[in-house]
Amino acid sequence: MTGEVHGTGERRPRLVDHLAAELARAGVTHLFGVGGANIEDLYDAVHRHGAMRAVVAKHEFSAVTMADGYARSTGRLGVVVATSGGGAMNLVPGLAEAHASRVPVLAVVGQPPTGQEGRGAFQDSSGKAGSFDAGEVFGPVSRFCARAEDAQSLVELLPRAIAAARTDPKGPAVLLLPKDVQQALVRVPAPGGEPTQVPVRRGTRSDDSAREAAASTLRDARSVLVVAGEGVASAHAREEVAELAGRLGAWVAVTPDAKDVFDNRDPRFVGVAGVMGHANVEDCLRRADVCLLVGTRLPSMARGGLDRTLAATPVVCVDPEPPFVPGISLGGDVRATLRTLMGSLPSRPRPCPPHPGPVPMSAPTARRGPAMPWTGGRTRRRTLSFADAFAAVEAALPQDAHVFVDAGNTGAGAVHLLPAPRHGRFVVAVGMGGMGYTFGAGIGAALATGRRTYVLAGDGAFFMHGMEVHTAVEYAAPVTFVIFNNNAHAMCATRERLFQGGVRDDDLFAPADIAAGVAATFPALDTTRAETAAQLRRALLRGNARRGPAFVALECDPYEMPPFLPFLASAGQAQTGSESEESAHERGPVHVG
Repeated sequence: MTGEVHGTGERRPRLVDHLAAELARAGVTHLFGVGGANIEDLYDAVHRHGAMRAVVAKHEFSAVTMADGYARSTGRLGVVVATSGGGAMNLVPGLAEAHASRVPVLAVVGQPPTGQEGRGAFQDSSGKAGSFDAGEVFGPVSRFCARAEDAQSLVELLPRAIAAARTDPKGPAVLLLPKDVQQALVRVPAPGGEPTQVPVRRGTRSDDSAREAAASTLRDARSVLVVAGEGVASAHAREEVAELAGRLGAWVAVTPDAKDVFDNRDPRFVGVAGVMGHANVEDCLRRADVCLLVGTRLPSMARGGLDRTLAATPVVCVDPEPPFVPGISLGGDVRATLRTLMGSLPSRPRPCPPHPGPVPMSAPTARRGPAMPWTGGRTRRRTLSFADAFAAVEAALPQDAHVFVDAGNTGAGAVHLLPAPRHGRFVVAVGMGGMGYTFGAGIGAALATGRRTYVLAGDGAFFMHGMEVHTAVEYAAPVTFVIFNNNAHAMCATRERLFQGGVRDDDLFAPADIAAGVAATFPALDTTRAETAAQLRRALLRGNARRGPAFVALECDPYEMPPFLPFLASAGQAQTGSESEESAHERGPVHVG
């Protein structure tokens, strides 16, 4: 390690050496980022230290999502690094997703040397002399943001940042490090002991009266619907949810971003709640004496179509933050709160009332859309339906695999149709819902765990951040990329058709043979263009047997209606002659960009 050692045992390493050592001591195994002049010293320190692997992404947004996927699949802190200027700014949308989804990520952002601040420095974001202030940019998308004005200050700032990221409500922490500060020597105690623990704010705790009211409500209920969210995974509380559901004789639904927190094949499982969910969830909610939210505040994507029934149903919420619907709120740690609740309930499990299991949304009669503007009226390419494609994915998916699902029609189809693997994550980033999240997130999860990871994305997402395939190839990440290509921004096109009187040409694209392009770019990558469900399944099974990445592209119909509640409701109204716009009830909670 570069630095000095004094006779007292006090070490004086460079700040970046201290940072690398402390991150490794905190359990971080991978660091994701894109290099540059004002962050290169940290890369040097990471390589010198040797305990962490530095992964170079193609774009800083994807570097954040790699750290995000790393954190979601391991429960550890994800770390992303970037240089100043445009590199730093590219972090913002990824950090916004981590903030909205409560994912613990530490962003270390290089800055120009302090002596050049306010003096026309290249990429100056000090807030001086007319430059913008990076702290003001990152503050709203972080739980903690600070600039290290000198090297010694980081010794105190780093544990505060890590604690803030890991404490409920979890989220990003940002450290802004000028280049000269990174290179300076710091005084640190002799090594040994655990990383410094810093107390910071926690989620709202519930009082005794709220806990007793919740326990009494649940004890008296004859039928209960549990809706489990991503906070169950974050709190490592899957076993507690399953045991509580058994004691209550409850049905269990999950939110769209938490399909893996309860066994999808368990007889209690009723499906996904919300706008991408299953029709019988509302029926169970209507029959329930109480709705128990666990690890979710029930945002609009999870409650779309349920508001009227929720208004007539008592709600108990176990989450560090209060719910978005009225009810009894039990704050604090989800896992600990569930254990406390179970102490007030009968210990013997009982069966849940009968239910039909996840019931798909009723789709309107299929109608073939008009020929695309670029087809010249010629016959369409052969396409796969969502049902056939996801059945093939299900048949090939290892039960210990991770699944990362991107935004758009592909995301709606996967959430609705594809059961989560029993022993892996099933992640949909609905915090901000931006396209392209999965390419980095899947790589981060695969490198962190070594497990086969599936990335399910549309062509729109691929054209945004799909060149992270290069990163997967470079690091031999066990990722299978499955691209559902409908040559369109099909969710936007569907909105235009249903709500704006017709599809505009700008969301329908000329045909692209994505598989051919990827195969030509990466000749060593196992790449397949699947035209049938059987070909898709075989390609996926072949990818499972590989040690590194695989890539499969298939053609979909841009006019196939995705399982998305406002679309299906509007299309059904149009077929019966009813008003074909969104109702006032649906307009608020279900608008998706």
